[in-house]
Amino acid sequence: MAEGQIDVTQEQENEQQTPARKGVAPISTEVRAREGGRGASSETVFALEDVHVYYGSFLALRGVSLDIGRNEITAFIGPSGCGKSTLIRCFNRMNDLIPGARVEGRITYHDQDLYGDGVDPVEVRRRIGMVFQKPNPFPKSIYDNVAYGPKVMGLKPRSMDELVEESLRGAALWEEVKDKLKQSALSLSGGQQQRLCIARAIAVSPVVILMDEPCSALDPMSTARIEDLMEKLKQDYTIVIVTHNMQQAARVSDRTAFFTAEAAPGTGDRTGLLVEYDRTDQIFTHPSDKRTEDYVTGRFG
Repeated sequence: MAEGQIDVTQEQENEQQTPARKGVAPISTEVRAREGGRGASSETVFALEDVHVYYGSFLALRGVSLDIGRNEITAFIGPSGCGKSTLIRCFNRMNDLIPGARVEGRITYHDQDLYGDGVDPVEVRRRIGMVFQKPNPFPKSIYDNVAYGPKVMGLKPRSMDELVEESLRGAALWEEVKDKLKQSALSLSGGQQQRLCIARAIAVSPVVILMDEPCSALDPMSTARIEDLMEKLKQDYTIVIVTHNMQQAARVSDRTAFFTAEAAPGTGDRTGLLVEYDRTDQIFTHPSDKRTEDYVTGRFG
């Protein structure tokens, strides 16, 4: 397993089995108020100020500052090793699970410091869900995959059956699986498994959905369905996606951040940095940095 990687299936299951710790402050009431309802896309959900990410002594990502708008799809693009996945895992503190990882700088969520004293990362991950590169359903039934998070987090829906159906409908999967909810989730196709993972994420009522290359292992038809789904989901969620597919970023995102990597003299260690962040149409038609233009036109990467 490469440096900085974790066994996401096991970590997800372990994380969901860990209740919020007594005496640890949850997301503040002010944040809860701002989360409610559907806001203008100009409203800032995340604000990053000079963020550096380290794995031990290795600087993986340097000096990132950007804002993420509400009910928008924000795409992170760039060559391998530029820190895209490292950064997206900072938004819900998944990097806390990697030994030696640390974040410097400031990341706020609705103006609350995500890494501030007393903020419970379990509560953070409930509000900021994540869908990974490879579909990773639990070895349980389709129904139990969706119901798992609400059960272990102690959520008390009016009806679990209704919550499962609502989540599967939200992930555009209900019509395909409604007659086989007790079948193993592993019997589904790759594209269906990924939509099941999206249903599992939204079952615990997040506010943000992070997607780390959610279509990289899928065929073109399944990719198109996930992209259509993202367009629908952004009406209710803020979405941040990492993708190597520039056409996908151009199709689905409202804003795009381009990252690159620089090699350190002597060691050759590659540190990621943000080159340019703007509206997607601007990034792909009139980028302000030559490095961005070279990447989106295929001259490198």
